[in-house]
Amino acid sequence: MATVSLDRVTKVYPNGVEAVHELELDVADGEFIVLVGPSGCGKTTALRMVAGLESITAGELQIAGRVMNDVPSKDRDIAMVFQNYALYPHMTVAQNIGFALKLRKLPKDEIARKVREAASILSLTDQLDRKPGQLSGGQRQRVAMGRAIVRDPSVFLMDEPLSNLDAKLRVQMRAEVSRLQRRLGVATLYVTHDQIEAMTMGDRVAVMHSGVLQQCAAPQVLYAQPANLFVAAFIGSPSMNLYEATLSDDAQAIRLGSQAVTLPADAQRTRPGLASYRDRTFAVGIRPEHLKLAGTDDGAARLAADVELVEALGPELLVHFRLDATQVQVGGALSEDEDLGDLRIGPASRTTSAGVARVPPTTAVRVGDQIAFDVATEHLHFFDLQTGAAIGA
Repeated sequence: MATVSLDRVTKVYPNGVEAVHELELDVADGEFIVLVGPSGCGKTTALRMVAGLESITAGELQIAGRVMNDVPSKDRDIAMVFQNYALYPHMTVAQNIGFALKLRKLPKDEIARKVREAASILSLTDQLDRKPGQLSGGQRQRVAMGRAIVRDPSVFLMDEPLSNLDAKLRVQMRAEVSRLQRRLGVATLYVTHDQIEAMTMGDRVAVMHSGVLQQCAAPQVLYAQPANLFVAAFIGSPSMNLYEATLSDDAQAIRLGSQAVTLPADAQRTRPGLASYRDRTFAVGIRPEHLKLAGTDDGAARLAADVELVEALGPELLVHFRLDATQVQVGGALSEDEDLGDLRIGPASRTTSAGVARVPPTTAVRVGDQIAFDVATEHLHFFDLQTGAAIGA
């Protein structure tokens, strides 16, 4: 078994494009780390540098304590699973799984034993004599996994291995991959653009944007304590509602457009960093589940809004609304079609801004209603609009 350590690893292409900037990341023995971010953020380039498929411009890569910058890929004791399976169509499942062992000139009986063991782990025993064209997408992906398993590598590298599968199969396969990784106990670096996949699979999740590591932490830490606006906007589905805000004169409330939301009594103690924003605009973030339809009693922490759309999802309703606050937009965090250059933070162009709330399925709300939400102010997030950094506790 082995660990992986990237110490200020940088990749600059000949045309001057810096794909990865001083990446610092450690993968412990047996740990499952997921690199996640929008297309073009540098996550696959980072994986390919670990694999030896891309050269390292600066910094140091170590696997099992050995510097690997100039070590050929075949000598790194890693196994990689690709997005497109990369199976040989003319070979059977057994031949595909055992091909790397055949190249090593291992005895036939040992190859057969390792193939049978891998097939048993991956529920492929009944498919060993079939060819890839006769298999489903999930089965082909398991064959690709089997080919990696039989090599007994020190490190697994996986580059979006589930992205070609349909939605239902992806849910099934991500559970299978997670169970397999736990069973094998091999350090694993997994790349995906799907933040739900990242959050459900990783021991830790490393969020990247424009070649820079934004935050690396356990999934729930990322969700509850995002380090900056990009992580706040990227992690979570639906995304965090982000608006421009100011403090009231007595710093006991925040202003969102024409409305005021009273802060908890201990807000100044738990968020001392807010004190320096008395005369400055900052960003406030509200998770959809921290808005609930207001009751009949007047509430100080309340927001009025107009309902635009109601999505019934079975166990919950997503209520899309508009309110007269200025929305904060974070470039690259919400859509793969957005420009993925430098982090862009700015107000929306409309006089009213969109938002979404997650409420119980029995909530009585319809399109066109004028409603009020009670805000769980103890769960508010605050960010600096200039740097994007979270305003510290």
